[in-house]
Amino acid sequence: MTSDSVNVPARNSRPPLAQAAFGVGVVVQDAAGRILLGRHRGGTWELPGGKIDPTHESVAEAAARELREETGLRVSVDAVTVFAMVHDVAGGINRISMAALVRVDTAVPQVTEPHLVGEWRWTDPEELPGPLFDPSAQILAVWRPDLAVEHPAAHHLRVTPPQDQA
Repeated sequence: MTSDSVNVPARNSRPPLAQAAFGVGVVVQDAAGRILLGRHRGGTWELPGGKIDPTHESVAEAAARELREETGLRVSVDAVTVFAMVHDVAGGINRISMAALVRVDTAVPQVTEPHLVGEWRWTDPEELPGPLFDPSAQILAVWRPDLAVEHPAAHHLRVTPPQDQA
């Protein structure tokens, strides 16, 4: 074996354990400035969102898909503004959450996954319920730093300004 050879795993070896999770959280804001939060069966409040499949969808496509799957709300990919990336570590896994913003005039969300989220509620950002799901709290803190949302430590990188947030 030379120093240029590559270690190739045996055919029957197991794949490596996951080292990262890649998801998106969607801040959905209505014309009154309220945001949409779901009450998870585990007791936390969360933004719509979920995992991104980078093999066949962009972050904006994943945001629109997750919003449709979780709430029944349909938005075009062009209506999604990806404004930040949030990175933390949970349980030894690097967690990367993309933050997206969608504005709607009015909408009535539906509970489409009752085994996960029991209700969707329009909420004034200044009156956030608790506890918040950690990635949702981190995204909300980047979206509106003036809210002083409590959240676990995270690094964030602004991708684009979220424009007028009011």
